[in-house]
Amino acid sequence: MANSPIVNMFRIKEIRQKLCFTFLILVVFRLGCVLTIPGVNAQVLVEYFNNLAQNSAENSFASYMNFFAGGAFEKFSVFMLGVMPYVSTQIILQLALIIFPSLKRAVQEDGGQRKFAAWTRIGTVFVCLIQSLAVTVYASSIPGAIAIENQLAFKLLAMLTVTTGAMITIWLGDQITAHGIGNGISMLIFAGIVARLPSAVIELVQKVGDRNSDINAVFVIIVLLMFVGIIAFVVYEQSGERKIPVHYAKRVVGRKMYGGQSTYIPFKINPSGVIPVIFASSFLTFPLQIISSVGKYNNGGWVTRLSTILKPTGLVYNVLLVLLIIFFAYFYTQVTLNPTEIAKNIRENGGSIPGIRTDKTEEYMQKVLNRLVLPGSLYLALIAVLPTLIQILFNFPQSIAMLMGGTSLLILVGVDLDTMSQVEALLKMHHSEGLVKKGKIKSRNL
Repeated sequence: MANSPIVNMFRIKEIRQKLCFTFLILVVFRLGCVLTIPGVNAQVLVEYFNNLAQNSAENSFASYMNFFAGGAFEKFSVFMLGVMPYVSTQIILQLALIIFPSLKRAVQEDGGQRKFAAWTRIGTVFVCLIQSLAVTVYASSIPGAIAIENQLAFKLLAMLTVTTGAMITIWLGDQITAHGIGNGISMLIFAGIVARLPSAVIELVQKVGDRNSDINAVFVIIVLLMFVGIIAFVVYEQSGERKIPVHYAKRVVGRKMYGGQSTYIPFKINPSGVIPVIFASSFLTFPLQIISSVGKYNNGGWVTRLSTILKPTGLVYNVLLVLLIIFFAYFYTQVTLNPTEIAKNIRENGGSIPGIRTDKTEEYMQKVLNRLVLPGSLYLALIAVLPTLIQILFNFPQSIAMLMGGTSLLILVGVDLDTMSQVEALLKMHHSEGLVKKGKIKSRNL
């Protein structure tokens, strides 16, 4: 027991402080997820969403938003938007850097990253205001949900509260990144998913025990076995990598000789990790929220029809999700693993890839990345549409299906591996054994 990694984690002061700080921030985040915004009748909301849960078609949007907000959406809490506005703004700005070379040059200058972070936060405020306005429209469609008679006062108060809550959520994530364990934004999404697991398990048990339910106990066992198998497959896939050998020629500098060694560049089988899934989901969340909210007042109109077509369980939505995942997989890989920059660094340091001409290094790296990204993106897309397949094949409620597959699995496994790798690195830095006795934990760099 004395050599237990768990004991060593709390014995070392630095790790203990980081873990306690992360846990404290997550507690604050979860408290904010249950604080209802001013001017909303919480009892009416509970009754409304309980009745809505009986209608899977109408409940699809609410379940989808609840998934990313950790249950905060149905409570209309101050943290109901979560970190998705921040992720959406990052996507828009990352695309802008590619479209406008002048912006990219500005970011690459001294202090450019600080400017980019400031632009991201300013843009997040505008996205939050738009989404919070859509939230007030959605609340107005619920009979008796608004306790304030003055509609304008309620909208202004709700928009201010929800926008402030979203910015506080982002600040909490930054604090985890700076002073805690893991990537803060990913940890908050992770906490939201984990918080939904107990209620999902209870709902599943109740559905199985209900004789009038369409869920069969045999189907539940099959899905649980699939769940375990997919987790094992995700872990195996995320630990795989393609090694590109690089040989560095000998160089004489002064009286010393450098180089003359061989190494390799490790490329993950899925280089972009879970980021494309998060990007694609958040990219669809923004228009989906606005369309679903406005559709309440456009009965029978084109907005209502568009809202029905784009429901999260529909064919059009899932096709768009798959296409966006593939697009963001290529996009994010090109941004983080630029073949031109990698080839330039290899040449400048006197390196070469065996069997590849020096002037063909960039072309070779691009070909390798393309061969890795395509199957990796298709794998992500398959996992992402898994909840819809579970709903169709086994008639599972959406709230349960989303937590037993798809995006939730990728985020849970990816964030867990990333956090464990950081803890293991800290343990070894303090001359302790890692979390595993053999091998090492590979992070996903979320």
